[in-house]
Amino acid sequence: MPPTNQRVAGHAFLKGMARDSFFPDHVVDKGKEILLRLCERIEAEQPPDLAALYVLTHAATEEFNELDADIETTAREEIAEDFWFVASAYGFADVDVEELIAPRDW
Repeated sequence: MPPTNQRVAGHAFLKGMARDSFFPDHVVDKGKEILLRLCERIEAEQPPDLAALYVLTHAATEEFNELDADIETTAREEIAEDFWFVASAYGFADVDVEELIAPRDW
């Protein structure tokens, strides 16, 4: 089920990567799917605190780790910004962006 949060529903995830021909469309699409699934999990599980949120974002980060893609600096920043956007859209204003994506290997 698509996310019901209006901020999320109107957000274009990975917009910069989608415009950059360096990133294949299927990789960008998989990245968007990961972020949307993260939103769905947040809505379903309603994490009560940052520790619970980090469990969900770490799982999504691991999914990004599994993408067969060369995630370079610009993409890393855009992905991190979208993780921050998701956290803030669900009311987690005091989030540590580096902790959101701590298990990243990109």
